[in-house]
Amino acid sequence: MNDAVPAQVGNTQAPLESIDAVDLGLESAGYIASRQISTAIYLAHHLQKPILVEGPAGVGKTELAKSVATWMKLPLIRMQCYEGLDEAKALYEWKYGKQLLYTQILKDKINSVIGESDNLAQSLDKLHSFGDVFFSHQFLEPRPLLRALEEPGGAVLLIDEIDKSDQEFEAFLLEILSDYQVTIPELGTIGAKVPPIVLLTSNATRDLGDALKRRCLHLHIGFPDEKLEARIISSRVPGIDGRLLKQLVSFVQQLRAMDLKKVPSVSEAIDWARVLVLLHTSVLEVDLVRDTLNVLLKFEADIEAANKQIAGLTHKARQDAGV
Repeated sequence: MNDAVPAQVGNTQAPLESIDAVDLGLESAGYIASRQISTAIYLAHHLQKPILVEGPAGVGKTELAKSVATWMKLPLIRMQCYEGLDEAKALYEWKYGKQLLYTQILKDKINSVIGESDNLAQSLDKLHSFGDVFFSHQFLEPRPLLRALEEPGGAVLLIDEIDKSDQEFEAFLLEILSDYQVTIPELGTIGAKVPPIVLLTSNATRDLGDALKRRCLHLHIGFPDEKLEARIISSRVPGIDGRLLKQLVSFVQQLRAMDLKKVPSVSEAIDWARVLVLLHTSVLEVDLVRDTLNVLLKFEADIEAANKQIAGLTHKARQDAGV
């Protein structure tokens, strides 16, 4: 049985001496962070608290966890949540095949185990003590949560789209989020020697419980302003023309102000930038924008609504960029 280990600061290879250091570290991994994001990562590391990252899809919630792992040179362990996710898929399973194989191999040794037992009760007692071996750590198949706790040098644990899981699973997570430990009935309590950096993401498809929120720092990542979005796109699409970048950002920001079923995300804006560079675009033209609008908008009703205003949106984008 493993005893719970008191939490201690992770032995990471990247210094978190200040919020500015976090900002620079994330940038070195290709993630342009707002001050709020860098502050949350800094606090999560030093306070050893998970971060609940909320916001619309495509604004960089999952990418944040990947970038933290890259920058800090830590393994990224990702658990994708879904309805019906349970302990067996998230924490551990027993290697039933291996247990069965070992049982078959050792069945010929049963007489030596029982020995000269006088009655059935004595035989069962001896078999019971022998059977405990099959529920030891060597027969355990760790799943993402247990793997993150057992990483000797720490890890980044991404619990992705927690809002898609059931409330029962959310309650199951509370011990891990509070104490960085889990209890396995057959083995006892297993605690992390180096607590992982934990990020939970949510698209707010359902309300999360107060108990989970109390255990986490809260971070909301919304759509960036024009200046930040331009920095993000230029970091992901190196070499993009400055004039084109300004037009693109202005156009996307205008689309987000419209009453659409799904406004374009940052990831979709990056995809559009790559498309425009691939097509050797320097100035937004109405026909080109109309032909590539499906990169930004994913519903036909939204495309039709944007098409009705596309001339005005394109003209204003060029005007904002001084073209």
